[in-house]
Order: sequence, then structure tokens, then C-alpha cells
Amino acid sequence: MKNILKITIALAFLFSLSSCWGDKSKPNYQYMPDMYKSVGYETYTENPNFSNGMTTQLPVEGTIARGDVPYEYENTNEGYEAAKIDLKNPLELTEANLDNGKKMYDIYCMSCHGKSGAGDGVLVQREKFLGIPNYKDREITEGSIYHVIMHGRNLMGSHSSQLTTKERWQVTMYVQQLRTELLK
Repeated sequence: MKNILKITIALAFLFSLSSCWGDKSKPNYQYMPDMYKSVGYETYTENPNFSNGMTTQLPVEGTIARGDVPYEYENTNEGYEAAKIDLKNPLELTEANLDNGKKMYDIYCMSCHGKSGAGDGVLVQREKFLGIPNYKDREITEGSIYHVIMHGRNLMGSHSSQLTTKERWQVTMYVQQLRTELLK
């Protein structure tokens, strides 16, 4: 009985060992050859998988990239006036929003507009920019503030690339608070 068990174990070992040698010239079957040997295409090279034949594809017309919020108001005087009348802040007036609005204002706005929004920032004091408006001298609304942050106006450039949509609205909220304090 012991010999039969030993012989069976030895045969099983030899059989499994013999499967390691054999004809290597015949590969196994490939059910999905693209998974084994993928075709890599370089950027800006021809690619037969697309109708225009190019590897790099533009986004589909009319689509919006993930995380982007479309801004409907054009960078014109008419767009500015429309935003001034129609555009409203979707964020709630909270301490957290005001605090972050202040942080963003201190980074991006205070150098020109000043700490209180009186148009007396460091760059104005050094005469790098002149004619920065005082918030109390202008008829501004939350829509016009957001529009100017988005597109810029006169000497002020756009800050849309530095601030997210939420941060722009928070800065708008903080600027409105500064304006209210200046009007007192």
C-alpha cells in the first residue's frame, strides 16, 4: 500500500514536471489578441480608429469639461450690464464663505484695491497702477463684481484662471461686505 502511494506521488510529480518541457514554437490560443499586443499610438500621429485619422481628439462640440461651469455672459459692455442686472450669487452668506473670500481677496485683489476696497493698494501707492476705483464710488452688484473677476475690465485682468467658480463667488461676497462698510 505504501509503495502504491509512493509510486502515485512520483508519477504525479514527473507528469507535472514534464509539462514544463515541450514544443515552445506553438503559442497558446489568444482569445483577445489586442489585449496581449496593444498598439500604442503617439500623440499627433495617424490613427485608423478615428474618422479624421488623428490620435488626438478635440472634445465633442457642445460638451462641457468636467468641473467647468459655463459662463453665459460675453466679455462686452452688454454682457457686463446683463450680468450686473441678472447674475445672482448661488452661495449662502456664511462665515466660512466670507473667510475664504477674504483669503482670496488678500491674495489677488488687495494689492490694487487695498485692504478696505478704497482703491489704495500697495501697487497704487507705488504708482504702478493709477485710477483703481473705490468700491463706494461705483454702482456695483454681485453680478457685476463676478463678471469683472471672470473677464476683467479696463486695466484689471481676468482672474478666472486663478480662482474656481466657488472662490469667485466668495470673493464677490467679501467685496460686497467691504462696499457696505465703506458706505457707512
